[in-house]
Amino acid sequence: MARIRSDFFVAAHLRRCAVEGVDAVLRRRGAAEAGAIFVSVDRLDGTIDLYGPAPQSLVGEDKGGRVFAPVLTGAEPAAIETRMRRELGFDPDLWWIGIDDRQGRALLDLAEDPGTKR
Repeated sequence: MARIRSDFFVAAHLRRCAVEGVDAVLRRRGAAEAGAIFVSVDRLDGTIDLYGPAPQSLVGEDKGGRVFAPVLTGAEPAAIETRMRRELGFDPDLWWIGIDDRQGRALLDLAEDPGTKR
């Protein structure tokens, strides 16, 4: 299964957030076809969670869509900005969606770490 283009995914995700009543904005536009996508979720309490593309080892072959994993959780805004500057140094084509939500909703498909027990 082919992965959906980054620009289509981002547009659809922003729309989904709007439908769910979650404030989301495009903080950075990346490469239309295949730019990596990062999502920061400001919990409006001084902490932010950052999600990025899940490592292939956590995605598996059966997942055709985009799957995300936490990069930083409960971080201060300055730590998120620093991390994203570093990511931009590696990949200037990345996308960045910013979400403000007290409940911490990212509305993303998250990878499951096979080493964790439920």
